[in-house]
Amino acid sequence: MYIEQAYKGFHEGWRYVVGIMIIFLGWQVVGMLPLVGTLIVKSIGTGSMPGDITGMSALLGTNLFLFLMLLSFAFGLLATLLTAKLVHRQKIIHLTTSRKKVDWKRISFAFFLWAIISIVMVGADIVFSPEDYIFNFKLEPFLYLLVIGALLIPVQTSCEEYLMRGYLMQGIGIMVKNRWLPLLITSLIFGLLHLGNPEVEKLGYGIMVYYIGTGLFLGILTLMDEGLELSLGFHAANNLTTALLVTADWTAFQTDSLYRDISQPELGWDVFIPVLVIYPTLLYIFSKKYGWKNWKERLLGNIHIEKSIN
Repeated sequence: MYIEQAYKGFHEGWRYVVGIMIIFLGWQVVGMLPLVGTLIVKSIGTGSMPGDITGMSALLGTNLFLFLMLLSFAFGLLATLLTAKLVHRQKIIHLTTSRKKVDWKRISFAFFLWAIISIVMVGADIVFSPEDYIFNFKLEPFLYLLVIGALLIPVQTSCEEYLMRGYLMQGIGIMVKNRWLPLLITSLIFGLLHLGNPEVEKLGYGIMVYYIGTGLFLGILTLMDEGLELSLGFHAANNLTTALLVTADWTAFQTDSLYRDISQPELGWDVFIPVLVIYPTLLYIFSKKYGWKNWKERLLGNIHIEKSIN
């Protein structure tokens, strides 16, 4: 069982407190230094330094800002993996999956399934609502975006998955001795981490249904499949297709994408359909492909205490 993999390392409560501090420092302090330093240098002579995504992107250029912003997640991922390895003496494989080795076919299946669905949905919206989009393709900036996105967006999403559905899911799970509470807590934390996104300011707190619902979906994937592979693939596909296909002046990803959304932002059913329709459909597809059973036990059951192998 996935959460029980935490017992294969040192798992005292104080280690998780120390671990969270290390991860925070690595991600939000050390990881942000390149971005903050570049902003300071670029701001010399202007008299002010922008504090919002739109302003920072305008000052640095979309690709440089994206690179520096995503670079912080590389530090966050490294801090998370080193914390598991050094503080908990836990093998990375045990933080990743309950299987004997990482199932790359699962990662690939989830990635390409969601990438294809995303491309089809965006394409359909462009066809049926052409007035909401302008063609934004510029070869050189797009090629830079493609390289940055392909290299660093999977790092960004892996950082979030290893922290949320990995480190915190396992840690909270073995502390409370059940599965449903870490599922809910990590979903809420995942949603709250997006409170600073420009989408929240434009669309209101109703958009949090999407963020928390996405966290819940990724958590269910992890618990039902006993590993991070499906959530790693899905999350990478989601963010990469978003960055490459469509951008807007009011989104967290402001990139040199193929299209620019010029519609008036509003909270509509398109925000809730993924949570209410698409995610349940995907869970059904995954459950049939991988033969998921015992839903109640895997999502709501108790944690079986195991003696640490260390």
